[in-house]
Amino acid sequence: MSRRGKQCIETAQSLLRAARSMTDEVVAARLKMLAEDYQRRAEKASSVDAARSLARSAARAEYDWSKELA
Repeated sequence: MSRRGKQCIETAQSLLRAARSMTDEVVAARLKMLAEDYQRRAEKASSVDAARSLARSAARAEYDWSKELA
């Protein structure tokens, strides 16, 4: 998982811990919804970061290194 994804997961876990300790059910429900949003962000961030990394690798592989050797 990417660094951004890990940060989002950590935030989601913190929000869930806070939600479990809440006595106000409305606030707890909102924290849980926010945690779910951060979990979705983590998944999206990781897939976007993986795609970018793959694109950079492909670009390096396609680079014409013969120009550098001349």
